[in-house]
Amino acid sequence: MSGGTIKVMSAGACEGPVHALAPEFTRATGHEVELVFNTVGALKNRFAGGEAADVIILSVPAIEELEQAGRLTPGSRMDLGRAVCGVAVRDGMMVPNIATPEAFRRALLHAQSIGANDPAHGGSSGIYFAELLAKLGIADELRPKMVLGKTGREVALLVASGQAELGVTFTSEFIPIQGTRVVGPLPTEYSYVNGYAGALPAGGGSDAAQAFLAFLTTASSKQRFKSFGLE
Repeated sequence: MSGGTIKVMSAGACEGPVHALAPEFTRATGHEVELVFNTVGALKNRFAGGEAADVIILSVPAIEELEQAGRLTPGSRMDLGRAVCGVAVRDGMMVPNIATPEAFRRALLHAQSIGANDPAHGGSSGIYFAELLAKLGIADELRPKMVLGKTGREVALLVASGQAELGVTFTSEFIPIQGTRVVGPLPTEYSYVNGYAGALPAGGGSDAAQAFLAFLTTASSKQRFKSFGLE
């Protein structure tokens, strides 16, 4: 098997391992991989709107929605890992206490600026975090110091550059960005975990696309996902 390019649309939470594994797949098979990363909402809308892809990697609920709409090949879904929403700071900065609901709330209120996904761009963690702040009754108080990114990667870059004192998104999106330090997951009471899966578009997908999905689920690839915080 050699030659040809496959297009992979992937949620940002999986960017670290997918970006690292794609060149290994190319070396092993000769197939180039074109990678497109964005939020789950943005990619789901683009795919549902007719944009072509050979492999699509989204949150499990989004994959299930596309399966029910008949947009994916039945039985092609492969679960890849679970991302955990957490907090990060710039490397070298003092690490806040976020171990309990009270400590987490206090850390948010004391922070000068907070980076998060803009929920309007369809990022799972951004939507969850906005709902959590509303539930905690501090959304209005924090609004002036929110620094919003379109993707989790942008949030991590805001933290690394010092534009955001704290960042909140999936820890797997902080890990690839040099200059960030993961503090930990959200307190257990506010825990948010999202499963991610890959699938082939309706019509079966090419042999190369099937091979890429299979490659992402090998034992060594699973270890790579784990090293980026995706269990």
